[in-house]
Amino acid sequence: MGRIAEEYGMLVFNDHTMQEMLPSGTYKTLSKTIKEGKPLDLEVANVVAHAMKEWAVAHGATHYTHWFQPLSGITSEKHDAFINPQANGRAIMTFSGKELIQGEPDASSFPSGGIRATFEARGYTAWDP
Repeated sequence: MGRIAEEYGMLVFNDHTMQEMLPSGTYKTLSKTIKEGKPLDLEVANVVAHAMKEWAVAHGATHYTHWFQPLSGITSEKHDAFINPQANGRAIMTFSGKELIQGEPDASSFPSGGIRATFEARGYTAWDP
């Protein structure tokens, strides 16, 4: 049981990790943004997203998840890849501030409770401090 307690939360991009990974000014701005419940500035989001991606990839990640709660009351998640294929057959690893601030989950598999077409069942995830 001791090992579980020691390892629990090791792979979380938490406040301690942010302090280590982000420039001091960015960390302070992000902390203030979260504390005040303000929208995340795109310039700050780009720096945070880059740090998150670098940290995640260093820990073996290839994908990230937007976690959300649809109106149905259940939780769900949308997985996206850091990997972006290029025209030359190679791939690059990317994650932008725009992707951090807002995601577009494919909600077509959720029960709509009505006659709505599945391709119309969509929503967005957004920064929520």
